[in-house]
Amino acid sequence: MSEHSGTGLSGKIGAAVAKGCAYIVMSLFAIMTVYPIFWLVMNAFKPTREFQINRIGFPQNPTLDNFSGAWELGEFAKLLPNSIIYTVGATVGIIFLSVLAGFAFAKIKSRATKPIYGSFLIGILLTVQTLMIPLFLEVSLLGIYNTRFAVLLVYIGSGLPMGIYLSTEFIKAIPSALVESARIDGAGYFRIFRDIIFPMTVPVATTLAILNITGIWNEFALINILVSKTSLKSMPLGMFRFSGSLSSDYGKQFAALTIGMLPMLAFYAVFRKQITKGVSAGAVKG
Repeated sequence: MSEHSGTGLSGKIGAAVAKGCAYIVMSLFAIMTVYPIFWLVMNAFKPTREFQINRIGFPQNPTLDNFSGAWELGEFAKLLPNSIIYTVGATVGIIFLSVLAGFAFAKIKSRATKPIYGSFLIGILLTVQTLMIPLFLEVSLLGIYNTRFAVLLVYIGSGLPMGIYLSTEFIKAIPSALVESARIDGAGYFRIFRDIIFPMTVPVATTLAILNITGIWNEFALINILVSKTSLKSMPLGMFRFSGSLSSDYGKQFAALTIGMLPMLAFYAVFRKQITKGVSAGAVKG
């Protein structure tokens, strides 16, 4: 009895120690993640002179002038709608086309399936830097330079390789018997996709939304070569203005970065439950 009791007690102590260590590690990770955001927002309320004197303390004379100045100098009133259009439009396009193509590659077999699917997978290996010059020449030759259509087209195209790969692998796990039964009942492929496949792909669609919303919202290199008009640029290009002659105006710099970050924080705050549920379902499904 004493040996079993001792073993049970030591096991409980070991489990408690392991749990405590896990909490400590997670707490440290949370602090390391949250503190830079807190520091950025806190200093956005400081005048530049105060920041130069005290870089880690709380603002003594908090001001909103940094935000109004950053909003005007960065022309965010023009750029914010563009970022929303590009992010929402490209993300919806990537999700729909990726799941549609994934359904075709996973459940509709033909001789062309493997080579076409392989050609999309090659796109995962290509970097933005290798595509910049060809994309610039292509949109110029097509006559769509300085248009929102060009930006959306490039964003959707660059997001499809990874989207199609994830969608295809996810849909492969869906029983083919569902598709075969629907075909026997006379349903066409598009109806099968709409009524059966697409509702079941919410987890992978959520994953694609997370990857693309954050990536497209913060994208800088591609849009910088696709448009030159201010009326067509996005938020990152507006924030880039504060790295030049305004680089010493720290208050407006931090305010501009905070303005650009807030929509993403709001996105995660509003949809955190759906994001967690979708990613968890995807992990279980995989």
